[in-house]
Amino acid sequence: MLNITQYFHFTNLSNNDIILVLRGGNFMKVILLKDVKGKGKKDAILDVSDGYANNYLIKNGLAVPYTKKSKEILDYEIDVREKNEQKLVDELTEIKNKLNDKVIEFKVKTGANDKVFGTVSSKQISDKLKEMGYKIDKKCIKINDAISALGITNVEVELHKKVKFNLKISLVK
Repeated sequence: MLNITQYFHFTNLSNNDIILVLRGGNFMKVILLKDVKGKGKKDAILDVSDGYANNYLIKNGLAVPYTKKSKEILDYEIDVREKNEQKLVDELTEIKNKLNDKVIEFKVKTGANDKVFGTVSSKQISDKLKEMGYKIDKKCIKINDAISALGITNVEVELHKKVKFNLKISLVK
């Protein structure tokens, strides 16, 4: 821990002088368990004052004191999280490779001049994919323009920030 007990006092300062104030006090290192507004994100290692650390961060479960053991636990948890995320990305990439060349076909009702009644929504696409054996949430399907014309339309699917691909949607009579 740092112990700063020096105070600087300046007199006869003009308006252009820089004032340096060093407050005394004890500081401690902590590891954040959650995001703390204005301080840092989860897993960040910070130097904060003893009082702030003990009376707010640690007391409210937002941080733990930095020790050799807590650093080892943090490194282990980060390693496990990275492995799990890589495993998830690999699984989603497999789904991407299977769906990349597929065309999903919707039969729609049309009026005069082959004008489609209504549009195809992300929920309908998600339901169709579910019928095909792929569980993809409708929020992952990004439709830029309404799918309301006969023919093939490309739709972006974002399964993960690292796994994106285009899906072909075909509307037929």
